[in-house]
Amino acid sequence: MQPEYNLYDLQQYEAEFEHICKQNTVSVITFYSLASGFLTGKYRSDADLSKSARGGSVKKYLNGRGFRIVKALEEVAGRHNTTPASVAIAWLIARPGITAPIASATTVAQLNETIAAVKLNLTGAEIDLLNTASAY
Repeated sequence: MQPEYNLYDLQQYEAEFEHICKQNTVSVITFYSLASGFLTGKYRSDADLSKSARGGSVKKYLNGRGFRIVKALEEVAGRHNTTPASVAIAWLIARPGITAPIASATTVAQLNETIAAVKLNLTGAEIDLLNTASAY
């Protein structure tokens, strides 16, 4: 299965499909794993939406819940001396039932952030912090 699934967009997959995938051992490969770049911390206001071609699709994340998620990502990233993007991908990798996340990269630096996520081991407390921030 290939659902849209990330720290912000998780409700539909978790409510409708997660239990089915787990029960039937269905591989889950997520797309929009970084919520069109929002989970990188790149977008903080409407003014930031012009930073990329995807900026327009990020506007829906500019709200209290979205900013709570980014704050939690930054906190965990600081503990590991890494980036919010790496933490967001590592959270997906740590999720039971997720086979692999899809994350696009347009620069070598972005590719390196994705690669770093594979080596990042989040603690239970860090996963709880991210889950709490992203609760819907």
